[in-house]
Amino acid sequence: MASATFIFLLIVLSISLTSLIGESATQTKKAASSKDKLILPGSSLSPMISTHKSSWPSPSGNFEFGFYEEQHGFAIGIWLVGADERTVVWTANRDDPPVNSNAELVFTTSSGKLLLRSGKGEEKRVIANTTSSASSASMLDSGNFVLRNSTSDIIWESFNHPTDTILQGQVLPTLGQLFSSVSDTNHSTGRYHLWMQADGNLVLYPANTEDSSEDAYWATNTWPPKDNLNLYLNSTGLLSLVETTNTSELLDYSYLNDESSLSKDKVVNGTVIYRATVNADGNFKLYSHLVNKKKKDPQDVFEVWSALRNPCEVKGRCGLNSYCTLNDVQPNCVCLPGTEYADPDRWSLGCLRNYSKIECESDGKEKVKFYKIIKTETINWEATPYVELQMSTEENCSNSCLEDCNCEAAMFELNDIHDGIDNYNRYVCRKQKLPLSYVKRDFDSRKTAFFKVRKGSENTGSTEKRSKDDATDKKVLIQIIVLALCSIVLSCVALVISGFYFAKIRVLRYKKLRDDGILGNTTHQEEVTLRVFSYNELKRATNGFKEELGKGSFGAVYKGSLNKGKKLVAVKRLEKLGEEGEREFRAEMRAIGRTNHKNLVRLFGYCAEGSRRVLVYEYMSNGSLADLLFKNAMGIGWEERVRIAVDVARGILYLHEECKVPIIHCDIKPQNILMDEVWSAKISDFGLAKLLMPDQTRTFTVIRGTRGYMAPEWHKNTPISVKADVYSYGIVLLEIVCCRRNFDANVSDADEIVLSSWVCKCFAARELKKLVNGEEVDNKTLENVVKVALWCIQDEPALRPSMKSVVLMLEGITDVAIPPCPTST
Repeated sequence: MASATFIFLLIVLSISLTSLIGESATQTKKAASSKDKLILPGSSLSPMISTHKSSWPSPSGNFEFGFYEEQHGFAIGIWLVGADERTVVWTANRDDPPVNSNAELVFTTSSGKLLLRSGKGEEKRVIANTTSSASSASMLDSGNFVLRNSTSDIIWESFNHPTDTILQGQVLPTLGQLFSSVSDTNHSTGRYHLWMQADGNLVLYPANTEDSSEDAYWATNTWPPKDNLNLYLNSTGLLSLVETTNTSELLDYSYLNDESSLSKDKVVNGTVIYRATVNADGNFKLYSHLVNKKKKDPQDVFEVWSALRNPCEVKGRCGLNSYCTLNDVQPNCVCLPGTEYADPDRWSLGCLRNYSKIECESDGKEKVKFYKIIKTETINWEATPYVELQMSTEENCSNSCLEDCNCEAAMFELNDIHDGIDNYNRYVCRKQKLPLSYVKRDFDSRKTAFFKVRKGSENTGSTEKRSKDDATDKKVLIQIIVLALCSIVLSCVALVISGFYFAKIRVLRYKKLRDDGILGNTTHQEEVTLRVFSYNELKRATNGFKEELGKGSFGAVYKGSLNKGKKLVAVKRLEKLGEEGEREFRAEMRAIGRTNHKNLVRLFGYCAEGSRRVLVYEYMSNGSLADLLFKNAMGIGWEERVRIAVDVARGILYLHEECKVPIIHCDIKPQNILMDEVWSAKISDFGLAKLLMPDQTRTFTVIRGTRGYMAPEWHKNTPISVKADVYSYGIVLLEIVCCRRNFDANVSDADEIVLSSWVCKCFAARELKKLVNGEEVDNKTLENVVKVALWCIQDEPALRPSMKSVVLMLEGITDVAIPPCPTST
């Protein structure tokens, strides 16, 4: 009897819970309630709040949909209203560039769509992509923005397209993902994501990884696996995994947090709103917002629950060869011994080796007199070693790494072995090569790490050691400053006088350039280092523009000489003086004029007299890569081709990541890769280059480039990123491998006409030897280069590697995964 009563109560409780959740879902899906504020076609919003509305509020005023300030512009999204600041919970088209104050959001009467128009009225972006025409819209009190058809059925809702947040009453479905923002002030897609996997596991990963178990840094570890689970945040602040049995019924499965984490205080004259967010730092947290009815009162925000207690548990927080440690509770990235920051201002980029490798002995052994081993017992990593050896002592492991040319780090560890009969311990020495990823502090006394470094270049990576030396360093620094000030006072008069005249000359020169309309909005510090030539001077240098080296869409390039014939130059004369020609001239001035890299063609100066526009480059004596690959009867060897491929990759990497302002070249092809007198490859022709603004990763621009080398996104009216250059490089890399053009209608086999398609087929059939026509090449290098090229030409930009990854893969520093065949090939 007692058992029957218990079962009856359980059924009643289940039905009640199902009814409550179903009612919440039904209220969202059904027609608008009487209190909803309907937004009708013809309505519009604008950031210009002085003359237009900038947002549409929910009935309670707790949520608003509309324009909010973002990165010196405006974005469209939904935010939770607060007295002092707003909390953005959803952003439309989050990776699009911000718009200016002249933009307008229109609910069109003709098509029933939400369209964002640029200030000039030319560019239109769809904010809510619906399959049918909408008759009304509403900003609901749940934080959900919805569009309805003529029968009041919801045809689109923001809850179905979350960005980094879910709100109470919202479901993250199976295979749904939340992506963190770049920062609290930049809501573009960030570095981490939360994935509701098909096996029922809710997992946090770094973005742009393979989402493998090695990449995961937090998971619900649902066991046994359960299909079709969803993440649900209910109105009381409980996060749970639920399974959907039909469109209106949600069944409880397991809770991530419990009621003890929620506030039991009664809310007076207000309400509590819960949100779960993947923060910019990679942690998944649940917050409660106490919203007072008096909007002038501040909003109380509490952290209710956190997936991770230690922020250093986030994988990818620190880059390669560095590990995270808490410094005054704030996470800090520290370089491993023998490395230093790739960029001290951007610690997430990781660390690079701070010494040059010494060539090994003839028998393959290390020249140990140049190296030393640094030992630490607080560092651990998860990478697979290239070799694992049984060792009895730490000293044996340390010496083994020191004498091994390939070893740069080693882990000595005590393993527990269970063979089914006996349990025993075994010490192992795991040897590694750099770079190391996902390195972390580990106070497990059974593990000892060893790092091999050049003598005199060691960096212990120890924040504790730095702290001890801080006081001494400050005293020395004060003494140096006092002595320096004395010297400065003695010489300041001379410096002021010389600085005054130097600055005056620069200002006058800059004013002349501005008056000529050359520099546009660039700063004079970037351009005045270039030499200004007169037109007659360049005419004499080229003997009347006599010897033509090549011809492009905007003009020809001529051979010239300066300094009485001692210095050869290439002179590019822009012949079409229309708007396009002027745009190319300014683009090339601004792009290459501020670059300095051994794999970029150097710009010496320019001429701008009246309508004449001329650029003066270093002379590249050995022509273009196109001539070398497609017109050279002798051909070039495999090792030389691989070296050229790495040179080009390094040049593009410099443009993308090492310039003060990132540059998208937009026209990477063999014709724009020139060879100097020692056959080093250098990238040229920056006439189509596109500069990115600070904090900008993508940009809208007109289609530019050369057919056959253009990435698919050029034809989709989507923002262009540096990944467009990666695609072009991938095509060039295939041409370098095969010494033929990407499209060749003269081949005997129709399957070989499009190079990228043929390479995919050969790769799938493991017949890569066909690509090099029987040439003697290193098979492993050939396979790696082809895999890198196939990754580069993936249809989705997100799947393509960065140029830094490309360089590391081509140099053999990182392994290359098996790529899928691009669907467009």
